[in-house]
Amino acid sequence: MSALVAVVSGFASGILIRSLFYFGWEPVAFVLLLAALCATFAFLRPRRAYTLCAVFFIFIALGMMRAALAETPLSEAFSRDLRHRVSYTGVVVADPDVRDANQRIVILVTKNEESTKVLASVSRNVDVAVGDRVSVSGTLLVPEPFAGDNGRTFRYDKYLERDGVRFLLNFAYLRVLEEASRYSVPAFLAHIKRSFTGGLQATLPEPHSSLSGGIVIGGKSGLGNELKADFTRSGLIHMVVLSGHNVMVVASWVIAFFAFLFAWVESTFRRSVPRWTGVGLGALALVLFVGIAGFSATAIRAMLMALIALYARATGRTYAASRALFFVVLLMLIWNPLYLAFDPGFGLSVAATAGLIWLTPIIEMSLPRIKRAFVKEVVATTLAAQIAVLPLLLYFTGNLSLVAIPANLLVMPIVPLAMGFAYLAGLAGMLFGALAPLFGIMLAVPSYLASSYFLFIASGSAALPMAAVTLPPFPFWLALLAYAGLIYFVALKRSSTTFQLRFAKNASI
Repeated sequence: MSALVAVVSGFASGILIRSLFYFGWEPVAFVLLLAALCATFAFLRPRRAYTLCAVFFIFIALGMMRAALAETPLSEAFSRDLRHRVSYTGVVVADPDVRDANQRIVILVTKNEESTKVLASVSRNVDVAVGDRVSVSGTLLVPEPFAGDNGRTFRYDKYLERDGVRFLLNFAYLRVLEEASRYSVPAFLAHIKRSFTGGLQATLPEPHSSLSGGIVIGGKSGLGNELKADFTRSGLIHMVVLSGHNVMVVASWVIAFFAFLFAWVESTFRRSVPRWTGVGLGALALVLFVGIAGFSATAIRAMLMALIALYARATGRTYAASRALFFVVLLMLIWNPLYLAFDPGFGLSVAATAGLIWLTPIIEMSLPRIKRAFVKEVVATTLAAQIAVLPLLLYFTGNLSLVAIPANLLVMPIVPLAMGFAYLAGLAGMLFGALAPLFGIMLAVPSYLASSYFLFIASGSAALPMAAVTLPPFPFWLALLAYAGLIYFVALKRSSTTFQLRFAKNASI
């Protein structure tokens, strides 16, 4: 485990340093020299600390190199069109992001055999879907960093670049030339998502349909600025984005469903089902769900951890959640190093998962007066996640929600039920179409009640005096210091004899 920690922490440190500071290859050579020095000490006086030190510095250098390789120049063919009125043809490659005043669409356009992604801001009235071939025109710009409300510069250019978007077309005009082929996998998955959200809109009024859709597959469109502000002030905004918790709920359903199905098959037909059959179907269902919802960094991380859990179940090997988290983080940073410094959702997701793994047992041990196991688990997991993400939230936004913990304690226990009810409501709308308000109302009532409860908690807690306060800019070094303190606290608690005796049976999940 310590070797894996050295590998991942070193690789992530190298990426972070190279992302925040631009430099040549000299620092890489210096870090490799430090690695050689540690390796020499390890050879002369064999100690595990020297070996881990050498591994750590080697992967710092590798992280720097990976971040440097990710920096690609702008396409020359499109750079010549900057600040000019242009017209391109291309293919929509991501689900439209519908806002209050417009919708933002990522389009892969081609010019002179060079391709790039542009983010076009177009009217909400344009009906467009993933896979459509479109013509788009507007003034070509490059995204630029800007100062946020907390006084910190937001690297909007890097935020978009993490998804491959390098140019903007503001106030663009878009026309669909050819609708997407249903044989295209991305277009097919996007069609399922549109059908599901359309089913929710047929059975539920706004903002209940948008909230139910956000709980299941993510998305804040339709909530309105006031409601989104309420969810932010109450610390519940993570409910309406596709979080790792949502994916893990689906993973639990998938595992339970196939376990029940195969147990029934074996008892009825007296035939054993190969273990890999359930794992393969479960993995396919998870990939399909994340594909329909959209391959965000948070969803991919949660999906990979769930897939590792399925693999462990099939092989009978122990699934150590901490090792899986480190392994998944390493894979994702190798794939796209921009996630680390320029995707807030990725960092918050990793921090929340780490809190659930390491802080939850410690908090549970500190709650001896709560006798019911379910209540204790809900309280411990909520506190662990909120504590773990707090330094990053303060650094990214500067907003401190004073009602986040009680609000989350009130809503998190019923999130799985709300997701199930939302699936029923969406399915009713898909099956009954225009007759959904008449025939699908019974299937939609539970989802309406659950979303009403969420709206009541979000609006009510946000309306409380001093529900949230805005702090001065929270420096990055202070966030690092806070996490260093948390790590030291966890290491101290986990090394205690009481903790080891009490949680020896639950050390791996």
